[in-house]
Order: sequence, then structure tokens, then C-alpha cells
Amino acid sequence: MVKDFMSKDNVTQIRKLLKLLGQDFALSHNANSRKGGVIGLAAIALALGKDSGPYVDDLVKPILACLSDSDCRVRYYASEALYNVVKVARGAVLPIFNDIFDCLSKLAADPDQNVRNGSELLDRLLKDIVTESSSFDLVAFMPLLRERVYTKNNFARTFVVSWVSVMNSVPDIDMLIFLPEILDGLFYILEDPSVELKKMCETTLSEFLRNILKHPDRVDFAAMIRNLIVHSHSSEELVQYTAISWMREFVALSGRTLLPHAAGILEAILPTLSYDDPRRPESPSHAHAADIRETAKAVNMRLMQLVTEEDDQPSSRGPVASDSDSPAARGLGLGLQQRIAGELQPDGINATAVPVATELELTPLVNVLTRQLMHVSMQTRIAVLRWFLHLFTKIPNKVVLLDLEVLAEISSSSAAGGSGALKRPISGGGSVPAGDTVAVPNCYFGKFMLSLLDLFQSDLQLLEDRGSFIIRQLCVLLSAEDIYQSLSEILLGREDLRFAAHMVQTLNTILLTSTELFELRNQLKDLNTKESCSLFCCLYRSWCHNPVATISLCLLTQNYEHTCSLLHLFRNLYHSSDMEVTVEFLTEIDKLVQLIESPIFTYLRLQLLDSPQQSYLVKSLYGPAHATAPERGFPHAAHKARLPAASVPAADGYWHHYSKTMKLTYKHITAENNNAERCKSEINFQELLEHFQKVQESHKKAKPAARLKF
Repeated sequence: MVKDFMSKDNVTQIRKLLKLLGQDFALSHNANSRKGGVIGLAAIALALGKDSGPYVDDLVKPILACLSDSDCRVRYYASEALYNVVKVARGAVLPIFNDIFDCLSKLAADPDQNVRNGSELLDRLLKDIVTESSSFDLVAFMPLLRERVYTKNNFARTFVVSWVSVMNSVPDIDMLIFLPEILDGLFYILEDPSVELKKMCETTLSEFLRNILKHPDRVDFAAMIRNLIVHSHSSEELVQYTAISWMREFVALSGRTLLPHAAGILEAILPTLSYDDPRRPESPSHAHAADIRETAKAVNMRLMQLVTEEDDQPSSRGPVASDSDSPAARGLGLGLQQRIAGELQPDGINATAVPVATELELTPLVNVLTRQLMHVSMQTRIAVLRWFLHLFTKIPNKVVLLDLEVLAEISSSSAAGGSGALKRPISGGGSVPAGDTVAVPNCYFGKFMLSLLDLFQSDLQLLEDRGSFIIRQLCVLLSAEDIYQSLSEILLGREDLRFAAHMVQTLNTILLTSTELFELRNQLKDLNTKESCSLFCCLYRSWCHNPVATISLCLLTQNYEHTCSLLHLFRNLYHSSDMEVTVEFLTEIDKLVQLIESPIFTYLRLQLLDSPQQSYLVKSLYGPAHATAPERGFPHAAHKARLPAASVPAADGYWHHYSKTMKLTYKHITAENNNAERCKSEINFQELLEHFQKVQESHKKAKPAARLKF
């Protein structure tokens, strides 16, 4: 009948016949009628042969409706019928390929084995048509494939992976362009418990990776790295290893393109550096553990190499808000506030923010590193510390803007694993050359010091446990003079006087005892330049928060006459009950007495033998010694018993001869001493003494208020 209609070119009758079979039979309520309808449609297609193209919609769509039938026999007959139609029409079905693929993907997961077997023939036929056709619309097909790739059914997953593999093997189809659309789903399929499906998906991903290595210019690395980051956290070893392996190649091929994603990459790979430790609860126990660890190390190294000095240059992307009204600014002295505000503004421009941006997203990167500092694995913590060192070496101007919580985390990490955990990577990772310091813009430096003091003030335990370590390390890497001057200026404006006194005590102890501040001590000891005298005055004003620290600073700088004035003031304040002598005060005095007997004050003890200021020096040493009487339980007060012997004028021949020898020794530094005296003469010690009284008066007034708070 159909052939007769074709011979007469009777298109109308053919369409009537298609409508009869497609609507009245294929969509009938009777199952047998539906079976007959789809068989009839297949017969029409066979009769039409190569001329079936114009009738594809009328032939295929009724059959597609039957593929979703509740009767498995109807679905089976429909799949057989569709196979026959597609076999005849071939490329003519491509305009409705998405509809056919949608139904076919459901047949692949059909609960009936016969239906699944029947659909396999149709599946192979469609793959042949797609591979040999040049008109296949891949762009229209990808949204459907992206949707189907997330199926949970094992058979449907096998179906999807097979299609992805086939299309990737076709030379005329560039699947790399569309890989970001389906990569996430493929990694989820890789987690499937089926060994066969897992192997099939792994092979497909390997083929994609080989193509990426051949044609990196056609790959959107940034679009896919997010998926890799997600799946590198997978508990499935194969998925995690595959994701990290892809990361390794991506970082190597893409260059700096992935720098904005450095934080996510590090969050994924840093914990895996501990996979060689079987004691770690997260360490895999199977074959992939070593592979994951070594691959992660390679990713970490390559990513670190991408961060270079050019990332320290300012960029036009994204402003940085002004900190003029931040909580940290509340403790600024007026002079320092004005100085920082002026340095933050460009010449001649009234600006409240400086636009600072870079391709490297530093804030999320540091947040990740800070979190990983608390990881249980030593390997992970050391890798993080190496990252901080690398950032500080390559981009110091940006690093100083970081949240000072990082210092707290580094300190906690170092405390957990010993200070050696911090020093090992610094010494072995290529750091700042010995004796050099990193130059940091003053605007950043001031903000850094503000944040550091805010951190210490909010966490006194951190100051107690790790404050000295943090400050000493900063003095190694930055300018110790700048650090002390900046901290001193900020402390001068702090409203929390108790914290200021405690902080001054800490800074003073570091100044007098640490080897890192040897040069700064020598600079203060001589006071032979205007700069050193200016530094002394700056430190003195904030050191006034702690009387014992003030005395030690004056002894260090050889201002013995002023020391005597301070001790005389102490005595007057004590007798007038304006100064409270506490156990803490006596303990500090006792520590000072111990320091005077240490090598740091050797020059001071030698000056007892012959010095123009010998009388003031002896009085200065008697003061602290008398403040700690032996009956109060401070054994180092015995120091005062030795002072008379040293201070008695040399009367016998030995001391007379020794005095002459010392005079000859001092001749070559006479000019330098004269220069120091000229510089000191410009210091207004009376004004400093009045400032000390004013600060101590403020402490006295603050004590009742502090008691009321408690």
C-alpha cells in the first residue's frame, strides 16, 4: 500500500496512514493496539526506505511515546520498531536526536532485561550514525548529556560514559570545549561501586587527559579546576588520586591562569601530604596512598612556583578600604595617626582607599593556610609554613596586610610541634639572606603594628606564651628599630594602661636579653647620633608605663644621672603613698638586678672602676638593690653588698695602676664619647621626668576604676 502511494506520489494518503497508526493505534488504551501501531509504523518506514526523511516526525514520535509505556512488552516492541525506523532514516533522525537519546537513556536503565537488550541494538546504531555524520548538533546535545551524566542508575551511567567515550573518539567532534559541562558528572560516576563501570570511566577520563596534554590551547582550565578541587576531597581513593593528577597537569599547563584558585587547590592537597603516615586517621591504607601523596607534593611545588615577585605589584582591580576608622586605630597616638594617614594617600589626592588587587587572591589563600596550620600532620604544617615563608619572600608588601590572626595560628602550630617546626622550613626553604631585612612601605608597616598590638591585647595568653617569639622573629625579618619605635608610639596612645605596662615589660625584656636585638642595644647604649637619641626619647615616653623598664632603659643608655632622678622620684612617691610597691614591682626589680650582673651590662660594671659618671652610676645601682631587701625573700639583693667594694675610690697601688690602664684604653673612643655627650645634651630630661610623673599619675587614677569593674 505504502509503495503504491509512493509510486503515485500520494503524500496525503501516506500521512493519513501515519496518523491512523500513530494516533489511533500507537496511542490507544489497548496494549495490543499499541504494539500493532508501532509495528505498523516500522513497516511504513521500511516501505519508504530512503524517502522516509520527510516523515521522520510522524514515524518516530508515536514510537517514543510507547517507550515510556507501563507494559514492558510494549516498550520492547517500541524499541524494536524504533531501531527499524532509525536504520532506514539514519541521518534524517538527527534533528530529533535529543528526543531519541532521552528515551534511549531511560531504556538503558529499564528494569526489564529484554527491553535493555533491545535498546542496545538501537544504541549502537545511533552511535554509528553520529560518528559518520558531519551535521550532528553537539551544542544542542550537551545540555541533555550534562543532565543525564548525573544519573544514579548503574546501567544509565554505563550508557552515558559509553556515549562520552564514543564522541571523544570522533576526530570531527571537539569534546574538550564541552568537557567542563560533564567533567563533574564523570567524577561522580567514577565513585560507582561497579568495577567495570569504574574502569570504563577511568579509561574515558584518561583519554580526555591525553587530549588535554596534546591540545592545551583548547582547554578552559579555570572552568574545570573547581570540579577537580571538589573531587580531590573525595573519600574514594581513585577519585581523589585522579582529581589530584589532573590538578598536577592543569597547574603545569595553564601557568598563572589558576592562581586565583590557589586557595582551593591548597585546601585540597595540603591534608594529603600526610598520607605516608599510617597513624593519621585520614591516611588511605591501599595502593593509591603513596601516589596521592607524591602527586600532591608535585602540585604544591608547581603552584608555589607560580607566585613570583610580580604578584607584589599593585593592580587596578578592587579597592582596599581605609583603616582610619578601624578598631585598630583607636590605640594610635595622634602623630602616628597623621603619619599613616598621609602615607596612605597619593600626592595631592584626597583618598580614603588605595586600590590594591592582584591575580593572586591572597585573602582566601591565607585563610586556607591558617586553617591548615592546625592540621594534625607535621608534614602539612611544615608545608604551610613554607608557603608563608614563600609569600613573605615574594610578596612582602601584600603579606603585611594579612590578618594578624595568622601570627596566632603560626604560634599555636609552632607550640604544638616545637619552635623547630617553624625554623626548619625557614632555614631550608630559601629565605631572607642573613643580616638583611625586608623593606616594607610605612603605610603597611604601621597597619601591621596596629593589628599586632590589637591581637596581643585581645589574647593576653598569646602574648604571654608566644609574644616574645613573634616579636623576635619580626625583628630578624624587618627593622628592629622601626618595630620598636612604631610599637612605642602606638602604646603611648593606648587607653588600656594595664596592657600598655605589660606590653612595655615584654618589649623591654626582649630588648635587654635577645640576641636578635644586639645591634639595637648597641645603638641605644652609645646614643651618639640624633637618630639614636630620638629613638631613646620615643621609647622612654611609652616605657614610662612601667617604672622598672624605664630604669633599665636609662641604665642601658648610660643616662645614670637621670636614673638617679627617677629613683629619687620613686622614693618621694613611695613616702607620699602615691606609688604602690607590689610583689610584681619587687619581682621586676629583682630581675633587673640579675640583668645587671649578666654579660649584657658588662660595660656598666666596668664603668664602676673608672668613669666620669661613677658617682651617679653607683647611686643608680644602689637604688634597685635597696628596693629588694634580703628579708623580703629576694636573694639577688646581695648584689648591693658588693657595690661598696667596687665603688670605693682606688687608693692602693693595684687600683691606681688599673685606673691608669683603663684611661689609656678609653683614649681612642674619647671623640666618640664627646659626640655622644653633645647629642645627649639636646635631650630635655626634665621634660621626660615630668612625662614620667604624668603617666604614673594616670596609672594611679586608673586603678580605682579597674577595681570597680571587677
